[in-house]
Amino acid sequence: MENELLVNLDKLHTTELGVVRIKKNLSLNVENVVEWCKSKINLVNAKIIRKGKNWYISIDDCIITVNAYSYTIITAHKKK
Repeated sequence: MENELLVNLDKLHTTELGVVRIKKNLSLNVENVVEWCKSKINLVNAKIIRKGKNWYISIDDCIITVNAYSYTIITAHKKK
């Protein structure tokens, strides 16, 4: 069965504060944080888990948190 998050990747977005938070947490230097997250989530080795109202995507050394209803990228941080 295809993953609900992957099917709806085009709905992925974040807030202005979300962009700032994600860039800071991951030390990212990219123009488009949403596109960066989409490309990470789309990778074959991304582990996607849904817990309650959120999706947690574990990829490389980071975890991306996405609201399962609004497809808002809430935050992303490096794995401890």
